[in-house]
Amino acid sequence: RVLGSRERISQWHDQSSRYSTELRDFKNQVLGMLETAEKEREAMRSEAESAAVRVDRLEREVDYLETQNPAPPCVEVDETLMEKQVATAKQRKNEKYTKLTDCSDTIASVRAMKILKRFGSTSGLWTKDAAGNSEKIYVFDGTANDTVYVFPRMREFTLFSATRKAARIKLPYPWVGTGHLVYDGHLYYIRQQGPFQVIKFNLANKTVVDSSVFPAEEQIPVFGLSPFTYIEVAADEEGLWAIYATKEDEKNIQLAKLDPTSLDIEQMWDTPCPRENAEGAFVVCGALHVVYNTRLPSRARVQCVFDVSGTLAPEDASLVYFPKRYGSHSSMKYSPRERQIYAWDDGYQIIYRMEMKKKLEV
Repeated sequence: RVLGSRERISQWHDQSSRYSTELRDFKNQVLGMLETAEKEREAMRSEAESAAVRVDRLEREVDYLETQNPAPPCVEVDETLMEKQVATAKQRKNEKYTKLTDCSDTIASVRAMKILKRFGSTSGLWTKDAAGNSEKIYVFDGTANDTVYVFPRMREFTLFSATRKAARIKLPYPWVGTGHLVYDGHLYYIRQQGPFQVIKFNLANKTVVDSSVFPAEEQIPVFGLSPFTYIEVAADEEGLWAIYATKEDEKNIQLAKLDPTSLDIEQMWDTPCPRENAEGAFVVCGALHVVYNTRLPSRARVQCVFDVSGTLAPEDASLVYFPKRYGSHSSMKYSPRERQIYAWDDGYQIIYRMEMKKKLEV
């Protein structure tokens, strides 16, 4: 038995030695493979850094070319449209728009951009009161609903991803699109039930103050890239405006001045700004600024400006580019007291701070 045990121990030593040799060879093989992988990783990292440098250089060159060779203004010389504008002007009592303020500023460029967070659906609207001093944030999630989220301050909206810090306002009628506006303690929102209605809703006592059927037949989406918005209610230094489009002149966007108290239409204009590839619009100092993009999201840009007072000619307006982000804007709300735009881009809430200058200096 002792001899048998010695023989088995000897076999075990032989097998152990063989296994040790195989393990050592395998270890050396793995080390070689790891060394090769590390070299390949370093090479890929170097290539990625080089590609990033080239992309950055290319973006700077594209920005320079866009500055040197801006896209032509979206203004079409249409004799039929001109004749129609002349005939319409004769029918209206106020042939010339009387400015309500001495505002003579226009947008020079986007001074800064701040991405607050990502909240809710890909399309929506967030804004402050365009006329009051309230710091509340109003959020319309989606393009059709009946509930508005209200955050007490920007801090609560930024820090919390859920809506537990927000109050909820259930509206008496569902809203549609992203063209709503909070102005001087009231919510002006679009209701679709038969003809489109503008509803004036008191945010303090949660009641409907007034409503008005928009006096336009066969309305169509006002922006080619935002088919859910039929009326865009906007505010600037001079009051309330409505941006819309009709089947009668389906190529171009139309503009109307609203009375914030009675919702009456004070005056209407046929603008030369096309609906095609438009994704949003806002009004600054009585001048309509239409933002364009492409169906494959590119860089949004203000490419058509229509000044109702005639102070700023379309060809003299600055071509303003917005930094490329995620997709296209579903809403862009200008705040006249803050001189910035609250935008919703593919679910991201963004603030654009604008650089302004006098129209006469354009």
